[in-house]
Amino acid sequence: MSRSTRHPVPPRRPATAKRLRRLGAWPDPRVYLLRHAEVLLSSLGRLWRNPVASLMTVAVIGIALALPTGLHLLLENARLLSGGWDGSTQVSLFLRREVPEAESQRLAQALGERPEIAESTLIPRAEALEEFRALSGFGGALDALQENPLPDVIVVRPAPGHAAPEEVEALVTELRVTPGVEHARLDMQWVKRLYALMEIVRRGVEVVAVLLGLAVLLVVGNTIRLDIQNRRREIEVAKLIGATDAFIRRPFLYSGAWYGLFGGVAAWLLVSMALWATGGPVQQLALLYQSQFRLVAADAPTVLALLVGGALLGLLGSWLAVGRHLRAIEPS
Repeated sequence: MSRSTRHPVPPRRPATAKRLRRLGAWPDPRVYLLRHAEVLLSSLGRLWRNPVASLMTVAVIGIALALPTGLHLLLENARLLSGGWDGSTQVSLFLRREVPEAESQRLAQALGERPEIAESTLIPRAEALEEFRALSGFGGALDALQENPLPDVIVVRPAPGHAAPEEVEALVTELRVTPGVEHARLDMQWVKRLYALMEIVRRGVEVVAVLLGLAVLLVVGNTIRLDIQNRRREIEVAKLIGATDAFIRRPFLYSGAWYGLFGGVAAWLLVSMALWATGGPVQQLALLYQSQFRLVAADAPTVLALLVGGALLGLLGSWLAVGRHLRAIEPS
């Protein structure tokens, strides 16, 4: 009997994740998450033990994040206010004088059924003449006329979702060639100026947000750099006993994320206080113009984006600072 027959070699088992965890080469997910939770809470406790320095850093981050957030909400409120102004945009369609009133009524009804038109109102020529007589003061001169010189007029108001300048202009171009329409009149200059101004403000908000986002990165990076320098001896000892860079980097990353998250909360509180302080005067001003407009606060998606964005900025700032300064620390 051969040696291979007398002593069979067992087949090698594949290195499964369970065997690797048992051998110590593959971390247990529960242990891995537990370690991250411990570091997360310990980094929060370190911030809690240094309240003055932590509050100053959070306040600076909060102010930096509050400025673009407040400008964004200001732009949103201006957009809502301009939506009410868009409702006053009207297209006047002057019909041909030979078009009978019954045909004018059918045309006004057909226009009112279109989805891009919110309302279509017919002003008969007789009603227009009486209104002109009352407003102009030329009643005697109008009585001398043999016939009514005014045509029927259809006043068209675009739907709120179709009140953008380019959409209204396209609608007017289409209505001009409608059978029976002699002239279409629309004053779009103020609408164009309003939208151009809002676009400039929106671009300005984006620029300010980018610049202040960079400021948050610098603030968090400088704070983490000082923290690394204060814990230099601790880092050297950790490296002497075999700690990896990922293990040492972890608490600093969580500290940066905490700074950014609390900065987002501070920014939300600052913006809410500013809206509360200015809401009353704005409402009083709106009432003077017979308007029910009120300032709109930050909604849930905006607040969530602010908090997540602040945490990500803090995490990125700490990552950049740790990656640069941790390599310079080696045990001697």
